[in-house]
Amino acid sequence: MSEMTTRGPTLVTEGEWAGWSTWEHDAFETRSGPFYMREIDGEWVSAFRAEPQHMNGAGSMHGGCMMTFADFALFTIAHQELGENFGVTINLSGDFLGGISVGQLVEARGEVTRGGGKTIFVRGMITGDGKPALSFTGIIRKINRT
Repeated sequence: MSEMTTRGPTLVTEGEWAGWSTWEHDAFETRSGPFYMREIDGEWVSAFRAEPQHMNGAGSMHGGCMMTFADFALFTIAHQELGENFGVTINLSGDFLGGISVGQLVEARGEVTRGGGKTIFVRGMITGDGKPALSFTGIIRKINRT
């Protein structure tokens, strides 16, 4: 399960990702990406640049990398619904639609399909340079701080 704490995202001030934010407290996602998020025209978008370390032996982005990014995007899409609550991923599934190559801009966009209680349902799409690569759905469960 993935876990999100209430520590806020860190704003990036330099380089390609200036103006974007990242969750630095998740060591796995930082090493896997790093991944970034920001609001664009009222929609929360997650993104990163595909690099050689994200590829599988065949030269396409590793499916595990796409699923890790989908989990990050799940929380980006739902973070307003989560508010100050902790959350864990209780389900994440995806359908691979296409490959992503080194150098491509990888983005995820989506929507909360149901929220308001302890369970948040999300669906989204990951693209590589605008072409569909992974359709995903996920469920986040709000949890109490311990």
